[in-house]
Amino acid sequence: MASTGLQLLGLVLAVLGWVCGALVCAAPLWRVSAFVGGELVIAQVLWEGLWMNCLSQTTGQIQCKTYDSTLALPTSAQAARGLTVLSLLLCLLALMLGVAGAKCTHCMGEGNQASKARLARIAGVLFLVAGLAYLTPICWTAYAIIRDFYDPNIAAPLKRELGPALYLGWGACVLLLVGGALLHVGSSPPGGRTLPVYGRAAKDNPPTGAAGEGKQQEKSFV
Repeated sequence: MASTGLQLLGLVLAVLGWVCGALVCAAPLWRVSAFVGGELVIAQVLWEGLWMNCLSQTTGQIQCKTYDSTLALPTSAQAARGLTVLSLLLCLLALMLGVAGAKCTHCMGEGNQASKARLARIAGVLFLVAGLAYLTPICWTAYAIIRDFYDPNIAAPLKRELGPALYLGWGACVLLLVGGALLHVGSSPPGGRTLPVYGRAAKDNPPTGAAGEGKQQEKSFV
């Protein structure tokens, strides 16, 4: 029962991480305009994401526009797109394998527990890989924002700050990593290997092999 609870908890955490990762991937909140230079009145705030950027004005109007060309984006943005989409696809595959291999489901029947445990462990590993793949663009984007912010050669209007999507992305990575680890740990194979017995326990339980059969034959002749 404890392993089943770990499986369910791991699946729930991983699904929450997957949902949060999808929201972070679609939200244009990765970068936000930095308020530097002692400006007190800001008329416009620029939000940037992987797929679009949005311009928010003090009047309450928000205008969003998708990027015109993918190839015109920086290499880091293209890599971030690829890694986030790959991570979400890995999560989808891991979710299907995890549901099929969970002990509380009957997708593969009752008599195939070893295969179900193997599928669940593979699903846990996939969630771990997806979490690491999602963590890479989040950390790299945060590093690039902080590096440009403290670069004196970059003009103040071009500086950016960490957007709320990055913080949510870190939370999604933690959920994926913890969920994948719990799913893998909770998917122990049914049964266990018998360990060799040494010492007095071996003397108390003598082997019943060929020697035992020979003794029984001798007793039968007597």
